[in-house]
Amino acid sequence: MSTVTEQDERRTGQVAPDELVHEFGALLTAATVLERIVGRELERRCGIRHAVFEVLLKLASAGDRPLAMGDLAGELILTSGGMTRIVDRMEDAALVRREPAPGDRRRQLVELTPKGRAKLDEALRVHAETLREHFAAPLTGDQRRVLVDALHTLGAQARKELGDLH
Repeated sequence: MSTVTEQDERRTGQVAPDELVHEFGALLTAATVLERIVGRELERRCGIRHAVFEVLLKLASAGDRPLAMGDLAGELILTSGGMTRIVDRMEDAALVRREPAPGDRRRQLVELTPKGRAKLDEALRVHAETLREHFAAPLTGDQRRVLVDALHTLGAQARKELGDLH
């Protein structure tokens, strides 16, 4: 026997609000758990936290151009204090080099060191292996394509709604 809500859904083609909450919760739960697995593997196998990996990626994507600390913090959605703590640890580990910006000593520029590039290469291999095992393997190729297409659609719509976050 179906409930009134199920009958309404069939008639109107709309999903009940509580079902939407559960569907969105499933999305967030999957993303959170996968991110924890990725973070665990980066720490266990590379000795770096996920946030450090993200900084290494951003710096590498800039090529040979150093990035300002404030720009990094904005792109990674971190406070300036949080960014400073991460870069301090990365500098202590010789993964990055930091220096004052020419003409404005208040701004700090950050760039990868050769050791930082090597650590990123190692972390990218671990990251790819982890994603193959925990993201790709449980899904068929078709399921993954549908999921990724849907996520791109959701992301594009959300960006239109929020505008530029940087």
